[in-house]
Amino acid sequence: MTTVETTFNNAGTDNPAPPQAQRLSLYVFALFFIFGGLTSLNDVLVPKLKDLFSLSYTEAMLVQSAFFFAYFVASIPAGLLISRIGYMKAAVVGLLTMAAGCLMFIPATLSTLFPAFLGALFILAVGVTTVQVVANPLLSLLGPGSTAHSRLTLGQGFNSLGTTVAPYIGAILILGALNEVDPSTLSGAELSAFLAHEASVISNTYVGIALIICLIAAIVWLQRNALKSSKRPERLNPFSALDLLKQPRFAFGAACIFLYVGAEVAIGSLLTDYLMLPTTLHLVAEEAGKHVAFYWGGAMVGRFVGAALMRRYAPGKLLAFAAGTAIVLISLSSLSTGSISGWSLLAVGLFNSIMFPTIFSLASEGLGERAAEGSGLICCAIVGGAIVPPLTGFAADLSTLSLALAVPAICYAGIASYGWYARRPHLAN
Repeated sequence: MTTVETTFNNAGTDNPAPPQAQRLSLYVFALFFIFGGLTSLNDVLVPKLKDLFSLSYTEAMLVQSAFFFAYFVASIPAGLLISRIGYMKAAVVGLLTMAAGCLMFIPATLSTLFPAFLGALFILAVGVTTVQVVANPLLSLLGPGSTAHSRLTLGQGFNSLGTTVAPYIGAILILGALNEVDPSTLSGAELSAFLAHEASVISNTYVGIALIICLIAAIVWLQRNALKSSKRPERLNPFSALDLLKQPRFAFGAACIFLYVGAEVAIGSLLTDYLMLPTTLHLVAEEAGKHVAFYWGGAMVGRFVGAALMRRYAPGKLLAFAAGTAIVLISLSSLSTGSISGWSLLAVGLFNSIMFPTIFSLASEGLGERAAEGSGLICCAIVGGAIVPPLTGFAADLSTLSLALAVPAICYAGIASYGWYARRPHLAN
């Protein structure tokens, strides 16, 4: 999934000894993998909870709203936390918050209330946000400034690996029983027993994740003093970045981050149900969930292809092309049937790959010393993942899943416009 592209100008200064830095980098790469995997695991959780609680698409998409609203709420506090206790300790706080969110699935299961699951997801996402705000600048500190971009790119690779692997494993652990039992055929005690069992499948999965996270938190805690100076270089006014929205290029870019995350998450959330339709691939739930890995895997592969293309083509033009192609693929999926319909929507992931970093870099051009402030504001724009998916779900409830794809298509149209708008390098005033 997407991460906050944050680096500081003093990256690589005051570093630990090289062997120690390499060891710490491995821990940070593990963080990238974990929060990437937990984010994409929601794409399996959406159809599961929709089935268990007989939810509409709009209601089911509240899973993503609960998760991504945490970015809007927790990003700035996470930055302030780093300024008080440093990167390593803040990472531990984030990890323990993630573990607490995972463990909250236990009382959610016992209550059998959908809002309880949303509360657990929100706490989990607050931890994910904190770790995400920590990970990029921390990784940039663990080595020479000249190779910071390389380390960040590798970190993004681990993040993409997590988003690819998690839906496949999650489909096996969480969606399996949906292949065997149709809750609509049960009633009374049988239905209650089935719902309790399936809810426990979810909680058991997240409890297992919590144990792994706690182990990693313990390892990071043991390394808390390894970085001689692990605090942010300065304290920033949390609201000082708002005047950056007066700059059209930055404001348009921040809006496109909102649109991009919203469109990417909306499609990923609907994919399992979409691929189960008789008009597409007509897969059973577990197999449909496994196919979501192709969506995120395409994004992983596309990052390497996009990095090569960026050397030959203007980033803005490449962004416009990628967004335009996404619109074509969505239209093809919506207007066709069978394998073409299913695989054309899965292929959108390949063209999602370059969008977040490209939009970020285009929006940040010309910010100079205010780049860190702009990055924090862009991080808040990730809240698009909380708003666009429910709108897409509402459209699906009013019409069909195929027609609801028009919502992310409109988002990509906005992104394509920005790519063309920002096709030329920013000229300093």
